[in-house]
Amino acid sequence: MKHRGRHRRRRRGAALRAVLTGTALALTAAATLISASQAEVGEGPGALKPLTSAADTGPLRLQEHLVPARTLDRLAAAMGRPVGVDDVLRSADRDLREAADCSSADRASLPVAPAAARAYCWDPADTAGTWRPASVTTSGDADDDGVWGTHRVVLAGWTHSTTAGRPAERGLARVAFVDADDPEHLPYRWALLVVPVDGGRDYRGLASRISGMVWYENKLLVTTTSGSADALYVYDLDRIQRTTVDAPAIGRVPGGWSADGYRYVLPAVGSYRFTAGRCAAAGPPCPGALALDRGTAPDSLVAAEWTAPDGDRHARLWRYALSTDPARAGLLATDARGRAAAVEAYRTRATGIRGVLSYRKAGADRASWYVGRLPGSQDGHGGLWRQDGEGARAARCGADASDRCWARDAGSLSYWQATGEVWSLSDRMLFALPLAGLDHAVD
Repeated sequence: MKHRGRHRRRRRGAALRAVLTGTALALTAAATLISASQAEVGEGPGALKPLTSAADTGPLRLQEHLVPARTLDRLAAAMGRPVGVDDVLRSADRDLREAADCSSADRASLPVAPAAARAYCWDPADTAGTWRPASVTTSGDADDDGVWGTHRVVLAGWTHSTTAGRPAERGLARVAFVDADDPEHLPYRWALLVVPVDGGRDYRGLASRISGMVWYENKLLVTTTSGSADALYVYDLDRIQRTTVDAPAIGRVPGGWSADGYRYVLPAVGSYRFTAGRCAAAGPPCPGALALDRGTAPDSLVAAEWTAPDGDRHARLWRYALSTDPARAGLLATDARGRAAAVEAYRTRATGIRGVLSYRKAGADRASWYVGRLPGSQDGHGGLWRQDGEGARAARCGADASDRCWARDAGSLSYWQATGEVWSLSDRMLFALPLAGLDHAVD
């Protein structure tokens, strides 16, 4: 039976590769027509410019604000003992489908070049409404062996529209907990992100665009709404709470706790705010993408500034060191006043950045930065560039070598060191491909 199962998996894998290859070829042909008509072969973002002056790095400084332990304990005492990631995965009630079982519209959102090695579409009920995926992180970020508890896990962050849908849902943020143990069967369960209020006697929904997300140790760091002094919110994946009432309200209700129908909530355990005030063109950068870099000592959190894809304001890329204190697992390294300073920063001519990675190859004297960008029209496929201090190169496709080859409405990037894969998502699909494939596409 084991041999027959292995053969079925091989046939299934071969069929899936054929589908993805066929999709990539079809998308390449489409890109040829699209790029020829749109003439989107524009100027690249160029070399990274280091930012070293206090005037440049000062606005990147963050102040840490941790939720008091008594607040979290009061909430847990009222809601019941917190649970962990394994508990959420055991209750998974939806399934991702492999690319072969996805619609042509779903597959059309995948990258043209480099092509995805494997890809999955969400339950149709999740993509039919006004929720949209934007960020991804994995247990490969959380632990260098790639496993958390007993599972390989992918987390995907989604944000609800601020203008459409039920008023109570607008702007909320949720996370899909995906069991990635079996590449042919990825079940998942939703949890809503919330913020404790009134000293832990209640909570509210987090109203934020979580365009960036990193899971490190037992903490989940997510970006916050543009235009705010808040840069990041922090969640503890050992402090997931079960709701007790299935109602449209969020927070304490008669008879218990509700989260608009979600069975699980993650209460925030902290936040980081810019010391220079609200993010703005002349001040702190509005963070749009996050990723983990395990190639630094200590490990670091990298970030990219959100700027309009059709604007002329160049984005900043920067990094913060992560704490090595066991008592501060998953938090940023801070000074005695609780402040986190950027340990490296650059200016790039790239705009509309939705994904960022920093990776230093063995033997290289510097890290390469990969940025996934939206097109200037904010419609269709975006671009993927690799940058360093000497220049930039892009994945190209089509008859005119357009750089619009990356995923449609691309989301964040997450490197799984143990497997050598990069995970990302489009507006309709979750996908993975080897980091070597990124490099090959831009060489």
